[in-house]
Amino acid sequence: MPAKSKCETRFATRASWLVAIHQARRWIAPWARCLCYDAAKAMRTAFLGTWRAFAVTFFSLCALVENAITIPFFAPAQRLHARAGWLHRWSRFACCVVGIRITTRGAMPPSGLLVSNHLSYLDVLVLSSIRPCVFVAKRDVAGWPFFGWLARAAGTIFVDREQRLSSPAVVDLVRATLASGSVVVLFPEGTSSDGSTVLPFKSALLESAVQLRCPVASASIQYALDDGSVADEVCYWRDMTLVPHLLNLFFKREIRSSCSFSPLPLRIRTGNRKEIARELREEIMWMRS
Repeated sequence: MPAKSKCETRFATRASWLVAIHQARRWIAPWARCLCYDAAKAMRTAFLGTWRAFAVTFFSLCALVENAITIPFFAPAQRLHARAGWLHRWSRFACCVVGIRITTRGAMPPSGLLVSNHLSYLDVLVLSSIRPCVFVAKRDVAGWPFFGWLARAAGTIFVDREQRLSSPAVVDLVRATLASGSVVVLFPEGTSSDGSTVLPFKSALLESAVQLRCPVASASIQYALDDGSVADEVCYWRDMTLVPHLLNLFFKREIRSSCSFSPLPLRIRTGNRKEIARELREEIMWMRS
């Protein structure tokens, strides 16, 4: 067989290299597309989280300034309701920015006491975004960064750990809030949990309902995530630290919240506070099932 010319040899070498490059591209292309997609997704997530952190911080400061300027112009008897309305507007905005999608089953009562399970500080945003509310919280919350400022501006009723809700001062505050036309929200578990169950209710937190003989409704809150653990990333419990927990939520694409309410019309609960606590806890556990 005659020897190949230099031109033929060069052509064969180039052809073999082109075949090898083509085969390598076929093998590498899917991995490259995957890496590009992951990089783009990471960049979108980083931008989304950064934007949310900035938007919530900046507009919350604006809202606090608005609260400080406008609330003093209301008559004293109307200030509680005005503060609840202010929190309602801010919560709707915050839920929209943070990506909290809320679905409800049943109607939130227009007035009276509302008793709910407690999973996270997000519970306040979710419930307040549905209807103006005034919350009863531990005095520790007043010292929290960011949420403590909002809680004080919203007219939250703070209770010392040692102070019972049966004290005349607290009962008078609850009575005045109900008279203003707002819903008063209690979390009788006394703390938040991972959502796997409803903790036993502290009956002392329901003493105001017994004394005031006002209608009491129950509510159940649940959360869902497409990427991550609800117990570890949405629920705020154990010894979690607020700021890292909140920053992590900003990077979640969407948080779904489901709220169920006891049927209307509301009724005045009879019996002592232990019986009322047991009845309300059973209602919430039934709504969660």
